[in-house]
Amino acid sequence: MRRPWRVAVVGGGIAGLAAAVRLRDSAPAGTEITVYEQSGVLGGKLRTGELAGQPVEFGAESFLMRDPTGAESAAVALARRLGLAEKIVHPTVGQAALVIDGGLRPIPGGTLVGVPGDLDRVATVARPAADADTDGGRPLVGPDADVSVGALVRSRFGDEVVERLVDPMLGGVYAGRADDLSLVTTMPALARTARVEHTLVGAVRAAQAAAPRAPGAPVFGTLAGGLSTLVEAAVTASGATVRRNAAVRELTATDTGWRLTVGPTRDPVLVDVDAVVLAVPARPAARLLAGPAPAVAAGVGALDYASVALVTMALPQPRLPELSGFLVPSTEGLLIKAATFFTTKWGHLRQPDGLALVRASVGRYGEEAHLQRPDADLAATVHRELSAVLGTPLPAPVDGHVQRWGGALPQYTPGHADRLAAARAALRAAHPTVVLAGAGYDGVGIPVCVRSGETAAEEIITALGGSAR
Repeated sequence: MRRPWRVAVVGGGIAGLAAAVRLRDSAPAGTEITVYEQSGVLGGKLRTGELAGQPVEFGAESFLMRDPTGAESAAVALARRLGLAEKIVHPTVGQAALVIDGGLRPIPGGTLVGVPGDLDRVATVARPAADADTDGGRPLVGPDADVSVGALVRSRFGDEVVERLVDPMLGGVYAGRADDLSLVTTMPALARTARVEHTLVGAVRAAQAAAPRAPGAPVFGTLAGGLSTLVEAAVTASGATVRRNAAVRELTATDTGWRLTVGPTRDPVLVDVDAVVLAVPARPAARLLAGPAPAVAAGVGALDYASVALVTMALPQPRLPELSGFLVPSTEGLLIKAATFFTTKWGHLRQPDGLALVRASVGRYGEEAHLQRPDADLAATVHRELSAVLGTPLPAPVDGHVQRWGGALPQYTPGHADRLAAARAALRAAHPTVVLAGAGYDGVGIPVCVRSGETAAEEIITALGGSAR
């Protein structure tokens, strides 16, 4: 009788946990799943904490409700699978603003991550270049080409649209610069239409038409009680053995599968498994692949990351605008790159005593030196800059928290998708029972990470001989 499969999931973030759940659902009964997490906390960038007695997110805040096809997103599907669908709640205030010339202006509608499909609608925040978006008789982007978002938008709409609209929108997601970020990876829908359309306005409109949204349908959701409930439910549903504070330091091929070297150098534990899901960032994945697949490791390890800090404050009865938050162009010269008014945006978090939870994001790619400041200095600067942007002194916080995420956000430069496809093809050919999953490979956002983990699990099942169910 064949022994049960043994699968190691390296990395206890949401991608790794989604892989574990899919393995439990689809792999043969009795499959042994072990999750190895280097830190003492599961969930990766999903982390619900507490401030002034109230739950608050110290990491990712929400997820998209729909995927690019219009179907429910992988995050929603996972929540449903885990019995959490009834806990999904939506923003009660959706309007956000941009900081322009030191003041707040509403973000104009009709854009695709800041790239406008109607130039007149963005005139309140940026002046598009006159007559630059002309039909040159050929598609904007070649069939196999990738460009930076900034390069494409600058050539068609000019500098102001990039610096005042696109850059802060992308910066709020990636903490990077539009001029450095891949169009194919960060805006795949626009990349597809740019291979057909001859103008950028036409490409934006075509991308929007390809993914219509029902009027009034919510774009974002989160879970009442916090996103850590998703993590906890996934751990339970996976039935996996979880090893916290368990760094996997080496991965070695054996005649029957893989040997993991786990734990401290002086007292390592050797574990033999049949397959491995590497749901860790690119650099630690590259270190583990350096022995069995050095060429793959070199390609994967080239990905760079940005670091950020999230400064959250509990403010007693502040005067806040009826906005979900705001984004800050780098040209404004502020440390803050974005702010969220949690208790305004999310109705389920509003407090009868008027206590407000406000969070600011600090840190742009290439400006990590700012993050070396002590927590108290960061918090004081954020408080001062928020007061200046709002035009009124904010009350002193009654509680606060600084969450630092070192190397948190992948910086996908042009060509990332092709480089990753080549690395995965090489890994699949040489070692089909090792699969990569997570934000470093497939994109940021909870739904993308969930889908990445689930896809990795399916690949492992196929490589091991398919499901017995």
